[in-house]
Amino acid sequence: MKKSIAATCATALAAISLLIMPAAHGQQQSQSPSSPSMPGRPTAPTTTSIPDSKLDATAKAVKKISSVKDSYDQKLAQAPAAEKNRLADEADAAAKKAITEQGLSVEEYTTILEVAQSDTTVRDKLIQRLK
Repeated sequence: MKKSIAATCATALAAISLLIMPAAHGQQQSQSPSSPSMPGRPTAPTTTSIPDSKLDATAKAVKKISSVKDSYDQKLAQAPAAEKNRLADEADAAAKKAITEQGLSVEEYTTILEVAQSDTTVRDKLIQRLK
């Protein structure tokens, strides 16, 4: 579980980075959105299958996870080595709570962020909610 929450936090940070470089991401999406997916890879949800309420919840969770990360980064930097594992566990629990408090599962949250990385429409909607 710790590993999936850490991955979720990394995904959240990737989503936050979308705010910094949206133009660069948009330039990468010059291919037609109807281009076929790679064989053997599962198909991600389409833009229309992600309700606005889920995008709202994801944006709120990203903001909370960013705050959790900032808080725990400071605590971890100042903590003695013996306390670092406990603090990392607390950070993981806080990140999961930030997601589930928004009515999302960790899997839903991660999937939505992954879709936002490849779908400019979802990314733009999410960025608007993060501002």
